[in-house]
Amino acid sequence: MPVSGGRSFYRKGKTMSSIDTINPEIDRLISNIERVIIGKKDVIRLTVTALIAGGHVLIEDIPGVGKTQLASALSVSCGGVFNRLQLTPDIMPSDITGFSLIDPKTKELSFRQGAAFCNFLLADEINRSSPKTQSALLEVMEESQISIDGNTYDLPSPFMVLATQNPVETYGTYHLPEAQMDRFLMRLEMGYPGSENELEILSRPENTQAKDIDQVISLKDIDRLKESAKKVSCSELINKYIIGISERTRNDEGILLGVSPRGSLGLQAASKAFALIQGRDYVCPDDVKYLVPFVLSHRMILTAQGRAKWGTASKCLKYLLDEIPVPV
Repeated sequence: MPVSGGRSFYRKGKTMSSIDTINPEIDRLISNIERVIIGKKDVIRLTVTALIAGGHVLIEDIPGVGKTQLASALSVSCGGVFNRLQLTPDIMPSDITGFSLIDPKTKELSFRQGAAFCNFLLADEINRSSPKTQSALLEVMEESQISIDGNTYDLPSPFMVLATQNPVETYGTYHLPEAQMDRFLMRLEMGYPGSENELEILSRPENTQAKDIDQVISLKDIDRLKESAKKVSCSELINKYIIGISERTRNDEGILLGVSPRGSLGLQAASKAFALIQGRDYVCPDDVKYLVPFVLSHRMILTAQGRAKWGTASKCLKYLLDEIPVPV
């Protein structure tokens, strides 16, 4: 869902854009990416939240709104290794994971790394790859490791997959299975820029690209922030609130598939990272409420009755949140 649609989940009179990023390292990172992606601070902040939470992001939007540049700018700003896969039906799983072959000189089996051996992997137009290739990402995204020929290879840390897909075109595409969708911590949309932001884009003397910005944070800093996020306090009341939201999606007759325990864990991890970004060492209900549509909507399937009643999973979640008591 668009980031703007999530503002109704946040406290009255306080939108996401008006919240200060108190953590200076993260503020510097977000500001650096904004040099490339203009007018999308909310999307950038959510992407950084997913990175610190140790999750992956699916970006659904039309071509030309900055999906690829966002992934590239994030990688450059962190000094990470960036690989891009333009996924098409002829891409093989070995292109992602790597493969073993016999070295003609030594006559021994050697391993050649695939595109996944990086810090930031952009899987462009993931729904154009075959189901076999999509499945190759499952272990990579969940375990941050690759198993080939009885050997297990750990991926660099941090490791993040940013996948894109065009929700408009369906010809020649393969729908992502629910198991694959559940591997993404968040689903985001870039959306069109506002008229003022687009005017700023057109008025710049040069079209700033990701290659034109500098590194402002190290990979070690990202790993340290990830560890700090894990230590953010999430009280029993907040945990019960998260569970209450997940259980509500499992028990409504308008929902065919509710949120799994992985979704609850993802919402908790994202809330901790979001609190850290704002300079807090504890999670509050507003963190959870704001993140719900981005973390949970793609993990749900509505029945025909549910689609007639709410239209989308995001609207369904808004309705459910209004019914669930907020812990004080």
